[in-house]
Amino acid sequence: MAFIRTRFAPSPTGYLHVGGARTALFNWLYARHTGGTFILRIEDTDQVRSTEPSVQAIFDALRWLEIDWDEGPFFQSQRLDVYNAHIDRLVAEGHAYHCTCTPEQIEAMREKARATGDKPRYDGTCREKGLAACPGSVVRFKAPSTGATLVPDAVKGDIVFANDELDDFVLRRSDGMPTYNFAAVVDDVTMQINTIIRGDDHVMNTPKQILIYNALNQPLPVFAHVPMVLGPDRTRLSKRHGATSVTAYRDMGLLPDAFINFLARLGWSYGDQEFFTRAELIEKFTLDRVGKSAGIFDAVKLSALNADHIKATAPQALARHLLPFMQAQGLNATDDAYLHGAIATLQARSKTLEEMARQAHFYYTEPVALDDQTAGKFLKPEVLEWLRALADRLSALTSFGEKDLETVFLQVMETFQIKLGKIAQPLRVALTGTTVSPGIFEIMVVLGKERVLARLARAIEYIEKRG
Repeated sequence: MAFIRTRFAPSPTGYLHVGGARTALFNWLYARHTGGTFILRIEDTDQVRSTEPSVQAIFDALRWLEIDWDEGPFFQSQRLDVYNAHIDRLVAEGHAYHCTCTPEQIEAMREKARATGDKPRYDGTCREKGLAACPGSVVRFKAPSTGATLVPDAVKGDIVFANDELDDFVLRRSDGMPTYNFAAVVDDVTMQINTIIRGDDHVMNTPKQILIYNALNQPLPVFAHVPMVLGPDRTRLSKRHGATSVTAYRDMGLLPDAFINFLARLGWSYGDQEFFTRAELIEKFTLDRVGKSAGIFDAVKLSALNADHIKATAPQALARHLLPFMQAQGLNATDDAYLHGAIATLQARSKTLEEMARQAHFYYTEPVALDDQTAGKFLKPEVLEWLRALADRLSALTSFGEKDLETVFLQVMETFQIKLGKIAQPLRVALTGTTVSPGIFEIMVVLGKERVLARLARAIEYIEKRG
């Protein structure tokens, strides 16, 4: 095939959901894998349901996922002249016609067909009348009533539809707006889209679209209908399965690379590999590895993947994703080097960025809160002597690396004939205010000599005051 051109064409009638994001990702990955072009198109001809907030929600979700587009965004509402020109051509060439039948007349046709056991549809009343456009009229396509339409599908294989299952479907509604099937084909033709990857809920639209391609004398693109995304109960994914807005997962503290890794595995596979970097997905994504079975949304797997991506991402790269969560917690993380050091100690302990921000509190809270329930249990008079000795030895250090700290601890342990386990928990409470934290040496190196000594001094003062 020539230079690949794919597209993502959402309708702005709500947030970008998981299925839509997966469609965007597959098209983007295929374009990037082949060195092709990825186009963003907003299908906003539904004037009642399309909203500007929904457009922005789509943009926000794609930008968070770092799915960038090469052309667009194009808005169908701004392309009515293009659609009308193509409709005029189809009418002039005998492939379409104006219809003045009222909604009541059409419903009567359908009722009559139902009564005789036929498929309820438009009966072609205006098909050969040669009517002109008039207020309230629609334009219908002259669909063939015999034969079959073949849908060649890169995922499902060939699918055959009997033409007598179709009626003369509408191309332009009475309000002047094009219907989805017609506008999509005209856009794909004029934008030179040659590969269409979309959910298999669109399969039933495809024979109508192929008929329009044929009437316009245009080559067919490659169609690839990918399996649906289902909930754990194997029903269509919905709000009852949890958050379905893409930006909701962002707000939960997921990394975009983890989310696209998860999305890619909903219907696509590469052997038994589960963890993919963005670069690996681009390198390995091909249509022949898209499966025919539905992808099952597994929140537990998503959480585990996110934890794995947090562990695998460099602290410097994590920082920009973590900062909004730090700010939401009221933590002023302006020192990049300090933040990177803190992140490095928390990565292995965090499933989400929100959780990491919560665990980072002790790094940014001065003074650390020493509540009587926790501190009273571990900061007791019997630890005072060695705590003072530790502070004295730490203050004499000229470098504050893990090796230096280890040397000081060994000296204190030998002097007081105590084991590290006896030192660790009182010291952890003194430095963090909690009983759970990364390794003692790790956090001391990040906190630095000045903060460590200040926190030890406060713990010593706490013990002295309590007696």
